[in-house]
Amino acid sequence: MIKIAVEKKVGGKYGHFELEVDTGFQLNKTTRILGPSGVGKTTLLKILAGLVLPDSGKVVFENELWYDGERAYSEKVQDRGVGFVFQDYALFPNMSVAKHLQYGSNDSSYISRLLELGEMTKMRDKLPRQLSGGQQQRLAIMRALSTKPKLLLMDEPFAALDSQLKHRLISGLKLLFAEQQTTVIVVTHHEDELNDENSLEFTLTTKED
Repeated sequence: MIKIAVEKKVGGKYGHFELEVDTGFQLNKTTRILGPSGVGKTTLLKILAGLVLPDSGKVVFENELWYDGERAYSEKVQDRGVGFVFQDYALFPNMSVAKHLQYGSNDSSYISRLLELGEMTKMRDKLPRQLSGGQQQRLAIMRALSTKPKLLLMDEPFAALDSQLKHRLISGLKLLFAEQQTTVIVVTHHEDELNDENSLEFTLTTKED
């Protein structure tokens, strides 16, 4: 179980508000984070990853303490074993597709499997600027999976994909998640994404200042 009870003041294009989360996420499951734009869904993912620090509270992954506001302690990002698919992809401009995956793994057979899953085998030597938006998004997903993370955080990961490609990719991802027992938390506005009898939902709301 991931237990998170935190508060964070957030400001941005949607105004200022207080993000308050007190919940638990089941391990080895996919949880879909729902809610309107501007309620702090991306901030919640970044708190779990350690990229944003809450103002107070606690985050515990199984028996590992990841954040404790009272002790001013935060587990290092690189020690959390988290994969993150960013909305803007955050790709390395001078790295080929294959190099992106090799950055996270030296297992050539696993890298080949990811390239096949993302339907990017023929693009392995291309740079991000040579890829379409959908190809860049698929690369971002494959890169996040290259480290075989115990927790995968996905922020609108299929927005640039057409429906048929998205369906094929999600089918393959579900098999991989089950095989690797990956805990997945995904922000989405689409009810059909990673939604099946085994998936869970959490709707995020905020308290305005």
